[in-house]
Amino acid sequence: MIDLIILVTLLALGYGFGSYAESRHYKSIIARENRLRHIPAVTSRFPPMNNNSREAELVSGSVVISVDYFKRFIAALRNLVGGRVTSYESLVDRARREAILRMKAQAEQLNADIVFNVKLETSSIHKGRGNSIGSVEVLAYGTALKTQQ
Repeated sequence: MIDLIILVTLLALGYGFGSYAESRHYKSIIARENRLRHIPAVTSRFPPMNNNSREAELVSGSVVISVDYFKRFIAALRNLVGGRVTSYESLVDRARREAILRMKAQAEQLNADIVFNVKLETSSIHKGRGNSIGSVEVLAYGTALKTQQ
């Protein structure tokens, strides 16, 4: 009985604090995406064609986000019946968007006009008990171009 109370308490705390932290992070992401909208990040392998001479530099952004207890529990339940693991989808979405924002912020510091050839690398860097995902890392990198004036 005490184990059930502890489980329910941990789930409630994980859900409450996890939802709050995720909500705050999404608000921060949206605000920074709006602020950095002037620097496009494209997957094209070739730079835009024009006659301006340009300076190129590698830029990157990396983030590690951990999985909260509630998401881990819900994912374990989903593994029993199969289907989409939506609790992890929001985790990967936040990590991907945060990594791109950090890359664009680095490009902004260089006064770049665009980041092209953007690539994303995703990995699980910590395995929890039973090989469950503990943390996810996303690395975004690309080539920042600066118009020389």
